[in-house]
Amino acid sequence: MRIEDLPPLQTGPAAWYGPDVSGRTDWIVELSSSDVAEIRSALDAWKARPNRGPAPLKAADFPLPQLAARLQTIRSELIDGRGFILMKGMPVRQWSHADSAMAFIGLGAHLGLARSQNAKGHLLGHVRDVGLASTDPNVRIYQTHERQTFHTDSCDVVGLLCLRPARSGGDSLLVSSSTLYNEMRRRRPDLAAVLFEPVPTDRRGEIPAGMKPWFEIPVLNWYQGHLTALYQRQYVDSSQRLPEAPRLSAQQIEALDLFDALTNDPALHFSMRLDEGDMQFVHNHTMLHDRTAFEDWSDPAQRRYLLRLWLAVPGARALPPVFAQRYGSLTVGDRGGIVVPGMQPTVEMA
Repeated sequence: MRIEDLPPLQTGPAAWYGPDVSGRTDWIVELSSSDVAEIRSALDAWKARPNRGPAPLKAADFPLPQLAARLQTIRSELIDGRGFILMKGMPVRQWSHADSAMAFIGLGAHLGLARSQNAKGHLLGHVRDVGLASTDPNVRIYQTHERQTFHTDSCDVVGLLCLRPARSGGDSLLVSSSTLYNEMRRRRPDLAAVLFEPVPTDRRGEIPAGMKPWFEIPVLNWYQGHLTALYQRQYVDSSQRLPEAPRLSAQQIEALDLFDALTNDPALHFSMRLDEGDMQFVHNHTMLHDRTAFEDWSDPAQRRYLLRLWLAVPGARALPPVFAQRYGSLTVGDRGGIVVPGMQPTVEMA
């Protein structure tokens, strides 16, 4: 992209700075006792249904007469507003893991359609350290205790439910991709323009039918008046292990390095600690998220454990055609996730 063709500076609620939002509480939603009772009632009704499926994957499977309207407001805030929300109060300590997982899936169904998160077709992700090494090109970083670095996931909205926090660390970091773009445009418009050029990203062995082991999508995309980000630096770098993948140019590396430096600037991002029962939902198209490294408990029963949902959201923005390399279908409300040959969507509770 030429500098003169760069999109305008981004404005609106998604173009925030971390210190500004960290001092507010309007992004925190507290579940009331009546909310929890309504969730419990829907959960019990689902469990009592004959011939039910593996989980309540549709809103109709998990009726929430009072809470549903608030969830619709939250969905609008995610895709058209600030881009993130923290919901507190799921009683995970009092409920079994299976009940907490089903309640999380049912609540998430009011925000969007669950999508597969890996080549095994898992609609419910289990985020915990399983002792793998991030140096293995087929390992996903969330399976380790290491820092993830700022990135997006391959869906409209990602949700996390904290069952147990780590002994120390494991904080969640968020940064606005609109703000990142604005800062790059002001400081180095030449490098901002480079981010609108395709960059190779390693699929880490999860290869859809007819696709290459990598995809080539720009970090920043301007389409129908929306600025949309897609980014995972570790996977960009690991694409270079693939002999046929395009080589990163010196200018691309310089642009990515500046982008990374900005994500790590505390004047732009902010952090939050997810406690037991906290649910975080983040809009991938306008936010990048990260998790700091953590030290876990020695007792396996106490170790850090989060559940994750990838959601395709009705009413979300249109995505540029190039996203088909990663998202498959671009149909709003039914797109994204990992789809590989022979995969069957499934819900694993543990």
